Amino acid sequence: MHNLLFNFISNYLTLDDAEKENLITLNIFHTKKKGAILLKEGQRSNEGYFVLKGCIRTYYVIDGEEKTTAFYTEMEGVTPHSVISKKPSEHYIACNEDSILVISNPDMESEIFKKFPKFETLCRILSEELLAKQQIDFDQFKTSTPEQRYLSLLKNRPDLIQRIPQHQLASFIGVKPQSLSRIRSRIIDKNV
Repeated sequence: MHNLLFNFISNYLTLDDAEKENLITLNIFHTKKKGAILLKEGQRSNEGYFVLKGCIRTYYVIDGEEKTTAFYTEMEGVTPHSVISKKPSEHYIACNEDSILVISNPDMESEIFKKFPKFETLCRILSEELLAKQQIDFDQFKTSTPEQRYLSLLKNRPDLIQRIPQHQLASFIGVKPQSLSRIRSRIIDKNV
């Protein structure tokens, strides 16, 4: 479990044994079962999540219907808006699969940054990468059709097609499940 995180971090910086040991003692590694709700609408949160293994999903419930906004899989993280704003959450975060997560909070991060300043640099780099990715995803969503969004998923995140229930995929690309079935049929017909 620890090595998953250490291998990821090694893409950005080198950790010595003392730094690794310090991270392990922080009790940041958690396993969660499929279906576990990490954050509910209306709750306040002080926790950020980084997926070592598994998949978590963010979604809103609007007029009784779930509207999926994102999926986070291996080596991706999310900090809920409510951590920054200190206001109740407007959305949910749930585990779509059994997951191994790194769960941290701002106090824990401050402690790590004081002891190991290079982690602050790592977090800044990861935040910048995430912000850029989210801007690209948002722009693509706003400028594409549902079929183009599905094709983009097939190209850029094919693992999601196998891992995510159809109704959640449909919600993610902004259509009803029946429309997603028609999109899939059209794509198959074009490729035959």
